[in-house]
Amino acid sequence: MKKLVERLLIFFIGIPLCLAVVIFLPQWNHLAVNILVIIFCFLGTIELSDMLRKKNMLVSRLEAGILGAVVPVGMTLLVSFSVNPFIISALILAGASWLLISGVFVRAGGQAAAEVNIDNTLSRAAAGFSLLLYPSAFLSWIILMNRLPHSSMLIIAFLCVVFANDSLAWVAGMLFGKNNRGIFAVSPNKSLAGFIAGIAASIGVGLALAVLLPSVFTAARFPPLVSGLILGLFTGAAAVLGDLAESAIKRSAAVKDSGYIIPGRGGVLDSIDSLALSAPIFYIVYELLFV
Repeated sequence: MKKLVERLLIFFIGIPLCLAVVIFLPQWNHLAVNILVIIFCFLGTIELSDMLRKKNMLVSRLEAGILGAVVPVGMTLLVSFSVNPFIISALILAGASWLLISGVFVRAGGQAAAEVNIDNTLSRAAAGFSLLLYPSAFLSWIILMNRLPHSSMLIIAFLCVVFANDSLAWVAGMLFGKNNRGIFAVSPNKSLAGFIAGIAASIGVGLALAVLLPSVFTAARFPPLVSGLILGLFTGAAAVLGDLAESAIKRSAAVKDSGYIIPGRGGVLDSIDSLALSAPIFYIVYELLFV
């Protein structure tokens, strides 16, 4: 019951707050939204580094947070301040270079768990490159949406597709999923009923967008309903896969939640996993099917 109440509070308070930031703070190509993405990437990457640590892949939490902020900071400089696009490549190169050259200054021997131990150089580099990309390189596509016309409506539409998927999947799983769970080994509590309901919700939102917002979702290649269906289907499927991918990481690290910051949700990474993988899919499909 406590988790139910916490989840409902997130739904009725957290989601409206996110939408309010999008609607009422559009200045500088939604700089406020972009800063939120940077913060979520910073915190989510720290949580991922904690899970990697359980596999002896050692990167300090501060380094992890900085690596996680590299891509969204570059995207923000590009989108909100019209900085040269090469800034993104330069920042990624700087982060990657640090991961490579920092191994030059490590010491031999020492404690097995020491992050500067030369024996951990390879695993540290592998972990660092992972932290440089996930979740930030995926979630940063939300920042790119702010370069498009009708960016406010696009971000709201994207959030609606993903949140509808998550919410209806959760409700259907509670009501009808008792006897059809276990379809995904990485997340045994996920049910077939929840999966079908979530995808249906995303498709429904996609169809509604194509019908109700023709000025924003003007179909360029197919009839509006077909384009809306494709947008909802692909975005919804990516949202589900994003959630399952993070579940696989957590199971590998033998943890239930990525963290404890958000009541009813667990960690930051638990809350953005669906958004991260679906953001680039939504952006790309929209660019391909709509003008």
